Amino acid sequence: MDPSIDQLTARARRLARPGGRRILGIAGPPGAGKTTLAGELVARLDGLAVLVPMDGFHLAQAELERLGRAGRKGAPDTFDAAGFISLLARLRAADERGTVYAPAFVRETEEPVAGSIPISPGVPLVITEGNYLLHDEGPWAQVRGLLDEVWYLELDARRRLPRLVDRHVRFGKDRPHAERWVRDSDEANARLVAHGRHRAQLTVRMD
Repeated sequence: MDPSIDQLTARARRLARPGGRRILGIAGPPGAGKTTLAGELVARLDGLAVLVPMDGFHLAQAELERLGRAGRKGAPDTFDAAGFISLLARLRAADERGTVYAPAFVRETEEPVAGSIPISPGVPLVITEGNYLLHDEGPWAQVRGLLDEVWYLELDARRRLPRLVDRHVRFGKDRPHAERWVRDSDEANARLVAHGRHRAQLTVRMD
């Protein structure tokens, strides 16, 4: 990985300074390693940061089916973008008195779960990760202005795609279904995500 994890940790630590709250975004295509890197940073920052994934704002499967969008789960319109934006704005509020709760996304059930992640007032850095932090269409265009810094992760497709298929298999899809999903859905999302790459302050090439 270039820069190294130690360098990335130091950069994130500089954001986690006392006084106010800052938000670091980690963007990139599906399977690039966003969740892994974000989790590693939170662990290394030892209480100075909390992870709030964008995936907690997936629409529920029942709603996707009602909308006829279950086959494109993960596309920009299959998230509650307005809800995500509202949470980011609330997290930025310097006068927030109490704990803020964010939703999580449970991969075993492929469903969001409200009120799962507590963010206490004293936490100086929120790390959020997701596909569309740099997307500039529709309500997503508001996200970039709510983030202090955004990193874009890249991983060679020859490694990213097999890893993505394996992840889908691990969470319940049979392999032929997983391969079709990656080809027809995840990669369509990846091409859209790549359009925002130039809006990031830092590009991280993952090993």
